[in-house]
Amino acid sequence: MRLFQWKLAVTSEQGGDAAYTDTMADRGPALAEESQPVHRATVFIVVGLALMMMSVDATIVATALHALQQGLETSVNWAAWTLTAYSFGRVLMLPISGKLSERYGHRKVFLGSVLTFTLASLCCGLADSIFVLIALRAMQAAGGAGFTPSATGIIVDHFGPARDRAVSLFGSIFPIGAMIGPVFGGLLVTYWSWRGIFLVNVPIGLAVVLLALRYIPHDGPRAGKPGFRMDIAGIVLLGAGMLAGMLAVSYLGETGTSGWSAMVVAPSAIAVAALWMFFRHITRSPNPFIAPHLVFGAEFGLVNLINAIYGGVTIGAVALVPLYATTRYGLSAFDAGTLLIAQGVATVLLSVTVALMLRRTGYRLPLYAGGTTVAIGMLLLAVSPALIGIPPHAWLTGATCLIGAGAGAVNPASRNAGLQLAPEHSSTLAALRSLSLQIGSIVTVSVATAVLTASDDPGSVHAWIYVATALLLVAALPLIARVPEHHGAW
Repeated sequence: MRLFQWKLAVTSEQGGDAAYTDTMADRGPALAEESQPVHRATVFIVVGLALMMMSVDATIVATALHALQQGLETSVNWAAWTLTAYSFGRVLMLPISGKLSERYGHRKVFLGSVLTFTLASLCCGLADSIFVLIALRAMQAAGGAGFTPSATGIIVDHFGPARDRAVSLFGSIFPIGAMIGPVFGGLLVTYWSWRGIFLVNVPIGLAVVLLALRYIPHDGPRAGKPGFRMDIAGIVLLGAGMLAGMLAVSYLGETGTSGWSAMVVAPSAIAVAALWMFFRHITRSPNPFIAPHLVFGAEFGLVNLINAIYGGVTIGAVALVPLYATTRYGLSAFDAGTLLIAQGVATVLLSVTVALMLRRTGYRLPLYAGGTTVAIGMLLLAVSPALIGIPPHAWLTGATCLIGAGAGAVNPASRNAGLQLAPEHSSTLAALRSLSLQIGSIVTVSVATAVLTASDDPGSVHAWIYVATALLLVAALPLIARVPEHHGAW
């Protein structure tokens, strides 16, 4: 046995694929004897493909909002629910999937999540009602919610000392999806139908399942893990609070609805009551839906807030750029979709660069630089290019490129700032980070589309929404000084 451990350690030091000896001590001798070399590059590609599929699905739908509105004969308010329902489903399932991943194994949860996502995508492509589509989008999100926690757990388990850099590179995968999504969305809507934006996931999902079965190592024994108990009360309270709040905002945006209407006041009251009861519940429950110290405890709470503002709000604002380009400047679905290509490229390049430099720069410098850059990009979106004589497409491309560069600088730092506080809870913390992003995105999209629906000049009002977003990002900059600094591998 000692000889085996020595050989495995030597292989790891020489750069072999079995470089995950640091996890063997935690899992016991039995697992070490049964383990096989891990093809880390292939494993990263497999989980990265799943993460990219999930991010593609968020942006590809944003491009098709106008086509959805016409194809299902609904308002932009309800069409936008295909975005917020997706975020809503992820919010509810992310903490659960994180716990399931830690309890039952990252590989099992990863495979189950991909299968659920793929089946839901097929059903979305066949839906004939906006309300059915909204429900199916929530189901699709429930599957996608398991991608990030299980993928993070797989990386942490099998990538040894390189795990911090591998996890940082996740930040470059999402922008690739964000870049590909609008282009394919524009093509599918222009030359086929909005249904194609969902059906395209089916062959990709099946390919990911087959590759995962072949290359991702089997889960080891989950020794010492307590039995998993579902916190039904916590899930119901959080779900009721968020859904009621979303309904209140949506009805407020409908034409002819006042702020004192029963359709606004009733869900608002339910939202406030349910969310208050949720936070009260998780502080008293012995087995809460979300551990309170990971939500608003020392350091964790601040990191979650940073993720919600500089990650979630930015994602929500960028998701509405194609709609903005169509309503204010009359760009086609394809042209509006291509606006996010430069944004995706910039995010990828900056994410990779910052991930490699993070041990030198620490977390705060990229957060300051990235947050400021995103704010400037938001302001430029609001400025009319007619004042300068530049074509709208070129101007919007430049502004979104700047936003992408800022987001790319923020991503690796904000991702690792939470994980390094408690690497042993990597799946749960990855889930909570994604949850923070989704909450920020839900609030941004819900409020923005409600305001736009009630407006007589949505293009001009949308520009002011970007001004307000920029001011929020600038106002939040002082929070970065309190982010726990770190300059080494965790």
